[in-house]
Amino acid sequence: MAPKKDKVDANKPALIGITAPKDEDFPSWYQQVLTKGDMLEYYDVSGCYIMKPGSYSVWEKIQAWFDGKIKEMGVQNAYFPMFVSSRVLEREKDHVEGFAPEVAWVTKAGSTDLEEPIAIRPTSETVMYPYYAKWIRSHRDLPLKLNQWNSVVRWEFKHPQPFLRTREFLWQEGHTAFLTREEAEKEVLEILDLYARIYHELLAVPVIKGRKTEKEKFAGGFFTTTTEGYIAATGRGIQGATSHCLGQNFSKMFGITVEDPKNDGEKINVWQNSWGLSTRVIGVMVMTHGDDKGLVIPPRVAQYQVVVIPCGITVKTSEQDKSNIFDGVLKIEETLKKAGVRVVADTRDNYSPGWKFSDWELRGVPLRLEFGPMDFKKQQVVAARRATGQKDFLALGDLAESIPKLLEEIQDEMFQRAKSSFDSHVIRVTKWEDFVPALNNKNLVQIPWCDVSDCEDSIKERSARQDTGEEVDERAPSMGAKSLCIPFEQPEGIIPGETKCVACDRDAKVWCMFGRSY
Repeated sequence: MAPKKDKVDANKPALIGITAPKDEDFPSWYQQVLTKGDMLEYYDVSGCYIMKPGSYSVWEKIQAWFDGKIKEMGVQNAYFPMFVSSRVLEREKDHVEGFAPEVAWVTKAGSTDLEEPIAIRPTSETVMYPYYAKWIRSHRDLPLKLNQWNSVVRWEFKHPQPFLRTREFLWQEGHTAFLTREEAEKEVLEILDLYARIYHELLAVPVIKGRKTEKEKFAGGFFTTTTEGYIAATGRGIQGATSHCLGQNFSKMFGITVEDPKNDGEKINVWQNSWGLSTRVIGVMVMTHGDDKGLVIPPRVAQYQVVVIPCGITVKTSEQDKSNIFDGVLKIEETLKKAGVRVVADTRDNYSPGWKFSDWELRGVPLRLEFGPMDFKKQQVVAARRATGQKDFLALGDLAESIPKLLEEIQDEMFQRAKSSFDSHVIRVTKWEDFVPALNNKNLVQIPWCDVSDCEDSIKERSARQDTGEEVDERAPSMGAKSLCIPFEQPEGIIPGETKCVACDRDAKVWCMFGRSY
């Protein structure tokens, strides 16, 4: 998915706007919309990026919302070191094998070789659980619910993509321990619901909740639940966030035991969960809503929800009219700030209104307010929606009430439009000959499936052989369809003992969603 080279004259200055159409050259579009939209800057270490205020502010809003929700559940924040010794990392065999290719190692301090290489955490199970074994001594110490906001490093890949596959990324990772399986499984689903709400309510992005197959579940875990999204421009699925039930696997490995309160003298291993959401959410949001003019940011997470721009000032405009317009713009800004709206007034005098319109469209600000001489006379503003271009005339005296209402309307419109697109591209297929054509038409495909890993491998291989020929790296999604999830909301139609798997003719057990994915 490497961006195509733009065919531009090297001697000409770079164009300000987006030059790569989203539907024709998606990789270049994505790169441009992030950099020209002022969300991100490339860094001199490959796979690492600078999050500028435009993107970091989105992460802050997600962080504040989610942090409040998990604290209501009794989760506490903590922080563990980023370093983990090799002997500790290797305690859980399946887990470390799952992450081994991506682990970055510190082998020197200055010019001196370390006696033991130190890993930089790719995730923190092995960092935290030796201390859970120390802290959890009795069933009265349960549940233990900790979360940390931190960065992790995962190094092994060939084609980094901003927010989607980066060598360092920000996330939260929750790690909890319970006495019983029932408690653990209840929390797994509660967290997954919160992740889905982040996508739906904050980012205006639809997702499907489900369970990962045995092949795709978290390494060393009991089962994995997931939110799966869809990128219409490429027809690919994308994993949004995961909530894992680790079962007792890690507690057995790390010796996290308590006395069984129901059986004196007997020890039982605790049940554990881990769950995480990363800055990948920002990339999903950008790819879902952005267009050929730039970013389109949902109001609830936008750094600025409204920009106010003075208009209609010419050389013939009197000083009094200029004063009325600029004073009016600043008063609008003040009114909206008091109403809790994140607003900025663009009073730069070295740019034309048209240039400012394009600049703020590029940055994805949800609502633009235009205020000129005629608007002053009519005591109104012109409100232009970034997502649709629709314009409304709003009375100045009502802005404190009308603007928040309009922002909520924009938020809902963005979600409904994205959901309509997603829903229309989830196709149910009951014959193998329809499977690959559906994929090639940029769809995700739900099939009656046998829930056997060998069949899953076969589907990926057979769909890859009939791929579109797009050049991708070996880990890139379009090499073939992989399972995305077994949706919790199962369609009807599978008759036990009668319905066959689309791919292998074994008895079908579930509807499973497959797709090419990031």
